Parts: sequence; structure tokens; C-alpha cells
Amino acid sequence: MAVKQTGKKVYKTMQGKTVDMDLLRKRNELTPAVGNAKVNARGDELGPGGKIIKKREDVLADYYRDNPGTVAHREKTTAPVVEEPVKESSVEQTDEEWVEDAEGNFVKKEQ
Repeated sequence: MAVKQTGKKVYKTMQGKTVDMDLLRKRNELTPAVGNAKVNARGDELGPGGKIIKKREDVLADYYRDNPGTVAHREKTTAPVVEEPVKESSVEQTDEEWVEDAEGNFVKKEQ
């Protein structure tokens, strides 16, 4: 049985050309981004001359160290989540019954 890869992004243009987005992203990984962000396409901080000052991993590590409430640092609970059953008394008991008519609408049952 063949395994389908989910990460490959290959698109076909209107003119019939194929564009491999993963290959394009990899090829331009070290190209400086457009604008005044001073980063490359990968997310590394760039200095004068386009030299890498701080790698992407270091930038993320600094961010998560300074912001301990973010998702990456939350403790994972090992206890299973148990939902309380709904008590009969909390559910409103009504004498009205609803039935489905021929059109699929729910209407009160005629008594």
C-alpha cells in the first residue's frame, strides 16, 4: 500500500507549468526578506552585509524564555479530562414534544 505524503505542495499554473512550493521555499531560504525587518526567509536575524547574527532557533528560544505563558512552555497534563454527567434535575423537563413534519421541520406535537 502506498503512503501519501501530505507536505508536498505542487501547484499547476493556468499555463500548465508546475510550481513546487517546497523547493522554491528551500531555494530562497537564505535570501533577505523584502522590507525593513532585517531577516531572511527562514527567520534568521541579519546584520550588515546580510550576515546572520542570530539563528532562527536562538530567536525562538529567547522569545519563549521571555514569555513563559506561551504554548511551548505550558505543562501538559497527564490526568484524563472527565466530564461530569448531566443531572436529570438540571435539564428542563417540558410537556411539549416535538415531531418532524414532511418538510423536515420540527413542530410541536398536536395533542
